[in-house]
Amino acid sequence: MHIVDRRLNPRGKSLENRQRFLRRMKGAVQQAVKRSLQNRNIRDVLDGGEISLPIDGMAEPSFRRGEGGIADHILPGNRAFVEGDIIPRPPGGKGGKPKDAGEGDGEDGFRFVLTREEFLDVFLDDLELPDLAKRRLAETEEETPFRAGYSVSGSPSNIAVGRTTKLAMMRRVALGRPRREEIEALQRQIEECEDDENRLALEAKLKSLTEKSRRIPYIDPLDVRYRRFENEPKPVAKAVMFCLMDVSGSMSEHMKDLAKRFYLLLYLFLSKRYKKVEIVFIRHTDRAEEVDEETFFYGPATGGTLVSSALAAMRAIIAARFDPAEWNIYGAQASDGDNAHSDGNLTGQLLREILPLCQYFAYIEVGEEGGDSSVSRSPLWMLYDGIRSEPLPLSMRKVCRRSEIFPVFHDLFQKRDAQSRVTP
Repeated sequence: MHIVDRRLNPRGKSLENRQRFLRRMKGAVQQAVKRSLQNRNIRDVLDGGEISLPIDGMAEPSFRRGEGGIADHILPGNRAFVEGDIIPRPPGGKGGKPKDAGEGDGEDGFRFVLTREEFLDVFLDDLELPDLAKRRLAETEEETPFRAGYSVSGSPSNIAVGRTTKLAMMRRVALGRPRREEIEALQRQIEECEDDENRLALEAKLKSLTEKSRRIPYIDPLDVRYRRFENEPKPVAKAVMFCLMDVSGSMSEHMKDLAKRFYLLLYLFLSKRYKKVEIVFIRHTDRAEEVDEETFFYGPATGGTLVSSALAAMRAIIAARFDPAEWNIYGAQASDGDNAHSDGNLTGQLLREILPLCQYFAYIEVGEEGGDSSVSRSPLWMLYDGIRSEPLPLSMRKVCRRSEIFPVFHDLFQKRDAQSRVTP
């Protein structure tokens, strides 16, 4: 059996070498992507970018002369090198006035440009939604068409030209239909024949072949075949991610920037990784509202703080549109931890009602740039920390600097073994 790959390669030279390089340097590329995300605008991720890779580990295997045996040394009196060796770079130093020489070898970093697709593939390689599709996976199905042989009827757009031509040829050979070349050769013989008796015989034969060719068509309706498709039901995991963000007056611009960056990463992750995930954006001050993506990230609204309004909106949307028996529900909330004292009991009550409906709920607390990410004494953190001690699918993290966004995001959504996953 011969397999011919007729898929078109993307534009650009050395595609196979590029893919081979990315596979071989996968670990170094992942580390470089993570470093580049710490100090760049997350929106620039969509454009790919240039990363710097260390030279170490990039050398490819090669054959060279080994030590021992009879060797021709490359310089008179040299006993350290043989032909094919690479002379190491001398200790570094600068020109001009002589100074103490530096120690050790030095090598420049290798600059490599990743496309948008390559950058996102590396960035999202080891992330997933925890416990995706544990609920009613087999009861929710979509029909996917697949090839199921050929049929004698169908749409003209589904005509199988190759199979039709093959069947027509088999029929013509079996019935002995004269070939066009055979008829043309006979016509030339008639034109060149000078004997009347032979010409009459040839003309009779030509008439017989022509009539037979007319009776046996080149392509008969019985030869036509159509590609046949059948719909195969496949289970579909339906998931919805609720994104809740505090935009109240207590949130500084730095805090809002951290929250927006976290949700940009989350939105990018969900949009790239999963096709069947609904995303609901809820932003709140002292009142909450469901908004679109543009308003969620860039809307200027501000005001007081009532966290319960966002949780109440999430609960109402779940009741109206997302049956927990059919949907895998995930939540992610970002806040500075401030909340009205009178709102604490209602917030805790709503969260306890929502968490049993969720597969996973992540709370991100954002702080001032010079703050301590290891500890928090905010009212919301203390409230959630008490709920976290219960057997509920709640995870909490605090971030104060840009460089902490990706590690926290990666920690929350990294791939886990089945034993370590939270089961509601």
